[in-house]
This record gives sequence, C-alpha cells and structure tokens, in this order.
Amino acid sequence: MTKWIYADHAATTPLSKAALAAMGPYLTEEFGNPSAVSAPGRRAKRALEEARETVADAFGAEPREIYFTSGGTEADNWVLRSAPRAAGAGRDEIVTDTVEHHAVLRTAGELRRAGRPVTVLGVDEFCRVTPEALRCALSAKTALVSVMAANNEVGTLMPVAELAAAARGSGAFFHTDAVQAAGHIPLDVKELGVDFLSFSSHKFGGPKGMGGLYVRGGIELEPLLFGGGQERGLRPGTENVAGAVGMAAALRESCRAMTEDMARVSALRDRLIRGVLRIPGSRLTGDPENRLPGNASFVFEGVEGEALLLLLDQRGICASSGSACSAGAAEPSHVLLAMGIAPELARGALRLTLGADNTGADVDAILGALPGIVARLRSVPAMGKGIGT
Repeated sequence: MTKWIYADHAATTPLSKAALAAMGPYLTEEFGNPSAVSAPGRRAKRALEEARETVADAFGAEPREIYFTSGGTEADNWVLRSAPRAAGAGRDEIVTDTVEHHAVLRTAGELRRAGRPVTVLGVDEFCRVTPEALRCALSAKTALVSVMAANNEVGTLMPVAELAAAARGSGAFFHTDAVQAAGHIPLDVKELGVDFLSFSSHKFGGPKGMGGLYVRGGIELEPLLFGGGQERGLRPGTENVAGAVGMAAALRESCRAMTEDMARVSALRDRLIRGVLRIPGSRLTGDPENRLPGNASFVFEGVEGEALLLLLDQRGICASSGSACSAGAAEPSHVLLAMGIAPELARGALRLTLGADNTGADVDAILGALPGIVARLRSVPAMGKGIGT
C-alpha cells in the first residue's frame, strides 16, 4: 500500500491524539446535556466551561468573550450580519477585501443585495491589504472592517494590528478571520486590537464541525440563530461538549509546541520552495517573507492544476490547488486573480501546506515527483489542459 504524504494541512489537519483522548469520555459515558441540572449535566457544563477557559487563554481573551460555533463559516456570518447593527446610528457600511474566504465574501455579497453598503478593497501583488488603502476607504459610515489574519490559499500574513488600529481609530469595529492562523502563529486579541476573531478547530488538530468567535467585552451582538439560551443566549442549540473539549485540547497542544513547530515547519517550507522554484516556469505566490509557516503555493506555466493534482495523487501525495471550499470550481482562484495573476497562469496553481507531522523525507519525495509530473503534463497538451479536455 502506498504511503501517503499529506501536504494539504490548510484544508484540514489530522485529529491530534490529545484531542481524541480528551473527547473520548464525552462521546461515551459522559453524555450529559450541559443545560441539565442533573449530575451528568453539571459535569458536562464544567467540561464546556473549562474548554472555554483554555481557548480564551490561547488568544489572550476572557472566557466570557469566547462563543462556540460550528466553525469559521458560522462565526464569519455571525459577525458580518450582526456587528453593523451594534456599531451605532449612522454606521452601516462593511469594508472587506477581494481575497477573503467565501464565508466573508459571499455573506458580504448577500448583505449588499439586501441594501447594505459594502466596499471591497484590492490587494497588492503579494496578497496584502495595505493600511494606507484601508485608511482611504474608511468613513464616518463604516461599521465593520473584516480582513483575514492569513490568506488560506497563498499563506500571506496580513498586517492585522495596523489594520485594526486604523479601523478602530475611525470608530469602526474590526474582525479578522483567523481560521488559517489559529494554532500556527501567535494570536493575542489585545495585542492585535481586534474586536472579533473567528477560528475553526479542524485547522489545528481538533475535530471538524467545531469553532468559535471571540467578541470583545462590551460589544453586544445580536444572535444569528434563535432557540434556547445556550452560549449566553446568543448561540442557541445544545452544545457540542465533545467538540469543545477536543478543540481546546488541540489548541492547547498547538500553542505549547508552537515555537518549535514554527521553526521546524518553516525550514521544511523554505526547502520545499527552493526546490520547486528550480522547475522552469514556476512562480511562488503570496508574500515571500511574511507567510504561514507551512504554506508553499505556486503557479506553473502551461499546466492545469487539476491534472497536476491527479498525478500527484497517483504518486501518493495529497495537495490542492487552493481553497478546499472551492475544489472543483471551473474558474481560476479569485485570490490569484486579485493579485494580478493572469487567468491562464492562475489555472496552474498548486498549494502545498505542511504540518508538524511532515518530515524532510516528505519534502524530498515531493521534490522527486513534481518536476517529472510538470514536464509530463507540458509534453502532452491534452493532459496539460486538464483531464478530459
């Protein structure tokens, strides 16, 4: 059986052993409803609140500022739909940018169709929103600015602290989608100066279907859903205790190993980038310096990303061409197009994202396979343009 090399950690990460062990009791004998007054319910409630404390500590927040959700998409929707109403009279505009995750962009699009003003900023060639561009867009009507902490496709780290300072200096709230960054780089909500921060468990070794939202104390969001009084009345529904406990365990483990993992994974990433760029017609995408530790993203001339991924898959290498949420899309990445990359080149995208479980041998295997695959695709036009074309 082929030994798989997993280089798609930006799509999802393996469930950590710590998370699995922590979840076990709450998937079996400790099945109480945390809203119940019985002893099993009280134990479940205690576990839920301990998980909240762990998550809050990881982000430099207070436990009361952490709300559990089903993931980053729900958290993003909640902020964009509710925060402008909390911004005060006369403020209703949302400012975001062209390279956000679709959870932000499509929600902003729906709100615009419903009549809310939305401004979408461009990015530079390295996928950065500049503080200068944001300052030019801000006005007395701006209610919320939403800019991601790190781009999910090309790994660029945004200047969140500067952007947040500009937004709050104008009286607007600032939200960052930190789904790709949480558990991988330090994130302190007070140092960053953000009002809202979204995160998703499965990006740092926790279970899928679990995430959360940091809401700065003193801000009153309206609920996105209606029902019972869970999550202090703002996110009703019986809580996913096992998910919360597993997420907290994974995040605690990630934070404890962060310094060591960042150094080791960054070194592997840089070695991978150097090797891939030896392939003629290859180009690194994203910021060459300020990028996520494990993200190595490229475009290749004369190659279709879909065909490239299928041939890598045949060699036992898991990768992607961009966001997992856009897999199978016929159009080239909106992120690459926003960076000024031509559509025909953007179709040759490859995203290799490494994690703490990857090794130097994995990098060697990728570098051993990729040049030949690219050459093969370029030598057969029908293959280079994609399977079945």
